[in-house]
Amino acid sequence: MDDQPIDQPDQQAAPTAVAVERVLQLLENGQMDVEGLMPDSSNYTFLVRIADDDLQGLAIYKPRRGERPLWDFPRGTLCQREAAAYLVSSALGWAIVPPTVLREGPEYGVGSVQLFINADLEAHYFTLRGTNDEAFKRIAAFDIVVNNADRKGGHILKDEQGRLWGIDHGITFHVEPKLRTVIWEYAGQPIPAPLVEEIGRLGQQLEQADDPLPVALGALLSRVEVDALRRRIERVVRRPRYPEPTGGRSMPWPPI
Repeated sequence: MDDQPIDQPDQQAAPTAVAVERVLQLLENGQMDVEGLMPDSSNYTFLVRIADDDLQGLAIYKPRRGERPLWDFPRGTLCQREAAAYLVSSALGWAIVPPTVLREGPEYGVGSVQLFINADLEAHYFTLRGTNDEAFKRIAAFDIVVNNADRKGGHILKDEQGRLWGIDHGITFHVEPKLRTVIWEYAGQPIPAPLVEEIGRLGQQLEQADDPLPVALGALLSRVEVDALRRRIERVVRRPRYPEPTGGRSMPWPPI
């Protein structure tokens, strides 16, 4: 997996690339201090500075206690789904979701903590559409696998290196079909064979009871949700096409 840019506390230069494993260690164990509440968020979402003896950086902290209840998702599970989405993204080798962990945070307790992406604020799906076709096909396939019910245009970020990221995966992994996305230009097209192969390998990994991935997902999702994930993977491998929209519930609102 690619290294991630993050600050060295004793340096004034631009952030340096740090191995993902080291970033995860920082997110899991670093001291967190709240910088402020992020604007325009439906749930409590905090920008935090996180540091240990060697590294520091910014992260997004979404505490369980700040989640707005949803009628169709179990209460208090959105932060767990954020962490589960990262695990699936990482296992696929796609690195769509920034490094994310579930941990105890300041003031509000357990929540997801995700590496902050310093993004172009003018860039989102609707300004980037027609470019980055390979990346968007990968994101669209990822959303099928995790059953993303809220892929808004603003949930696509473009970082300073021009790389695309997907964020806000709290409404994922439902056992019923919930795909809602703005990315429908590939509807009915074949999913690229390399992506299907990687999805198939993910399915094989989930069948290994002693593999760390199903164990970790089992700590974040219910058994029936993990089983539903396996079934979605099987369907993609069996019929590797991007789905067609199914009426008004296929688009999130607002779209950005």
